[in-house]
Amino acid sequence: MIAETETVPRKGDRVFTGVGSARARVLLGSGLILFLELVLIRELGAKVVHLSYFTNFVLLGSFLGVGLGFLASKKQLSVARLSPLLLVGLLALVTLLPVQIDRRSDQVIYFTGVEPSGPPTWVMLPLIFIAVAACVMGPAQLVARSFRELPALEAYRLDLLGSLAGIALFTGFAFLGAPPLIWGLVLVALFITLLGTVRVVTFSCALLIALFVADLPSDRVTWSPYYRIVHRPLVFEGGELGLWVNVNGIPHQVARGFEGRLRDEPTYGVPYERLTRGSSGRVLVVGAGTGNDVAVALAKGAERVDAVEIDPKILELGRRRHPDRPYDDPRVATHVGDGRAFLERTGERFDLILFALPDSLALVTGGGAIRLESYLFTREAMETVRRHLTERGGFAMYNLYREDWLVDRYAGTVAAAFGHEPCVDRTQRVAGQAVISVAVRENDQRCEPTVARASRVAPSTDDRPFPYFRGGSIPSLYLFALTGILLLSLVAVRVLAGRFRHMRPYADLFFMGAAFLLLETKSVTTFALLFGTTWVVNAIVFAGVLLAVLLAVETTRRFPTPALPVLYMGIAAALVLAYVVPNASLLALPVLPRLVAAIALAFAPIFLANLAFAKRFAGADDAPSAFGVNILGAMVGGCIEYLALIVGFRNLLIVAGLLYLAAFALLPRRGVRAA
Repeated sequence: MIAETETVPRKGDRVFTGVGSARARVLLGSGLILFLELVLIRELGAKVVHLSYFTNFVLLGSFLGVGLGFLASKKQLSVARLSPLLLVGLLALVTLLPVQIDRRSDQVIYFTGVEPSGPPTWVMLPLIFIAVAACVMGPAQLVARSFRELPALEAYRLDLLGSLAGIALFTGFAFLGAPPLIWGLVLVALFITLLGTVRVVTFSCALLIALFVADLPSDRVTWSPYYRIVHRPLVFEGGELGLWVNVNGIPHQVARGFEGRLRDEPTYGVPYERLTRGSSGRVLVVGAGTGNDVAVALAKGAERVDAVEIDPKILELGRRRHPDRPYDDPRVATHVGDGRAFLERTGERFDLILFALPDSLALVTGGGAIRLESYLFTREAMETVRRHLTERGGFAMYNLYREDWLVDRYAGTVAAAFGHEPCVDRTQRVAGQAVISVAVRENDQRCEPTVARASRVAPSTDDRPFPYFRGGSIPSLYLFALTGILLLSLVAVRVLAGRFRHMRPYADLFFMGAAFLLLETKSVTTFALLFGTTWVVNAIVFAGVLLAVLLAVETTRRFPTPALPVLYMGIAAALVLAYVVPNASLLALPVLPRLVAAIALAFAPIFLANLAFAKRFAGADDAPSAFGVNILGAMVGGCIEYLALIVGFRNLLIVAGLLYLAAFALLPRRGVRAA
């Protein structure tokens, strides 16, 4: 892997003054890497709006940093002590030059066509990718050097335990609503423990704490598990009070009394004009936010309103600050969670179901182009809505869609689920704003005769939950960005790790890493559909993946395992089983059987794949280099996952199968015999 002329630290060489035990360094260093990655995803996503469309760029940058750190572990020069300083530089950059949408509106932005302030996409994304990799590389190099002092599987086991601890710690802070300063204090404690109190580390850590102190929550700033939320009071003409809410630099909502809302934005009242239900009875509001739609429903005579909102902080903000105080009404029941998951598990039926501007403005990490609300707008979701309406019930959705084809897609999806055309009202005052209303009985809806739709665009589905992607080829924005980071990665690997031919003995591990990332992505999206696209579900899935990997390592360490060809046949069988069992069949199951089936189908190929990896890794001549190549493969897999836009998530299993086939074909012969 490394040129022979390089100076290699010998076992026991001290290049830092922190904790002395190699096992402790691997455990704490791996925890630091995972915790740092999660902090960067939250911090950068809150201040760089471009990451609303490229969330996994931070993840990919982290993979590159880990790979480079392991591949450069034989280098005499250590960059570990520079990591805190590099982190300070990155956080200072996005604080001083945040990328925000410079517009005050309670409508929702879907596309990057709206001009943001700050550096453009082509500047910020490569810069963030490189900076994240640089921040992570130092701790990874430290961990890799400690790998060399331990048996391969023992080191890998400690790496997994540290990563699990990092996830658990960050998840715990999210659950408790801890401010970013707590994240910063944890990072500082880990940096000092691992690197000692030398001058550059101490100085950098002091600056790091100062940056986090500057972003402490206040009466106008708060952090939820999804967003950095900025809010301030508004005063409309005539003295009417309201509340302006901005999330991650993007105008999100304006809480306002229902009278002014209906007067200035009649969109909110259109569903009640179009649908002539027998009773206004029970209303379900998905995407309840600060409570505007709930207030309107109460004003229209609803007897009970179930308000579903995925973000607990936004819900609490509405409870405290909405002028009408709709959440204090005894007729209102609030539910914190995913709207699709609520519909799947409830046994209730409603007279009216509203999708009230549900736009998260955020992608799900590890899920390609899936946003938090993507599974709400699929064909299967609309069929679920139809099943939860009373005989004379109705459904409506409204938003600032911006593109006529998107309105057309949703109208066609609704028509397919209900069996007849919906009412489609396009607001003339604001381009792209529309209301789609439909009743269970066609005679119970009143549409304007002048309403007409354009030619139909195919609905999104649970397998391809990309409502904002019109279809065709992968958007050039993604292609250019992904090509750019791959080229940057090739240059970085060549400079820091030497000639590529030195990596040839571990080519099979590269393909295993790429395939594993696709399996992880498929797991995240499957559980998001089956149990909700929430931060809790995602954290549990990521932890579950690591536990499955840890179980495979422990099995390999303690028990005889089958030969590698047998394990690869097992991987193929598990992938085939996961492919032939559709997610729709699991949605029909009760929660507990659904959970058992989902775990079996999602984690069986992951477990078997990591049995094969652990067996192969245990026999590697250079464990840190082998691990580094594997991590670089995972980074490439993160780029490949965007193929789901074209082929769907189910077919990613075929792509993963082909990658595992390539890994098996490249398996060194002596590795097969040793197995």
